[in-house]
Amino acid sequence: MSAQVNSPAARLASRSYVALVHHPVYDKQHQVVSTSVTNLDIHDIARSCSTYGVAGYYVVHPVAAQRQLVERILGYWNEGPGQSQNDFRREALSYVRVVPSMDEAIDAIQREHGQRPSVIGTSARPTGPAVSAPALRAEFAATARPLLLVMGTGWGLTNEFMSSVDRVLEPIQGTAPYNHLSVRSATAIILDRLFAEEAGT
Repeated sequence: MSAQVNSPAARLASRSYVALVHHPVYDKQHQVVSTSVTNLDIHDIARSCSTYGVAGYYVVHPVAAQRQLVERILGYWNEGPGQSQNDFRREALSYVRVVPSMDEAIDAIQREHGQRPSVIGTSARPTGPAVSAPALRAEFAATARPLLLVMGTGWGLTNEFMSSVDRVLEPIQGTAPYNHLSVRSATAIILDRLFAEEAGT
């Protein structure tokens, strides 16, 4: 095993998970809604999870028809015609798990690791006390507790949901006033800040 694979960042990534939540989230009018599954979110976040060696990627949607759509997409690449077209995509999509609620994701991780994960909320807007990526990494690198990083679709996770998480990660700040990253881009940046080898050094 290489030093990189056995590094503190890699060990933390190996017990960390990403959840993409489609409800409860806000729409542009700040109404609580359920957003539709987006094909690119499934593929691109799975690629980021694979690149940084996280343990799994949960697509969370309460609507059965939307979960079935995700399963059909996965089936095409994992078992259908797509499996012979792109081995790298199939490898990345093996990280995806489809569940109807955050509770089910948390329960699955707890069964796998023997303890409840620390649920880390993310937001593009300030939501009160927050922890930086280097501080979060340093805090959990010395423990065995799994992490669950929660990303919101639409216009972000609701205030009520954010008040229920264990910790909140600092928003991503660019160098311009514009602050509307896609959830795919935001996830990749967060994973890099937490698990890249140079992170926190």
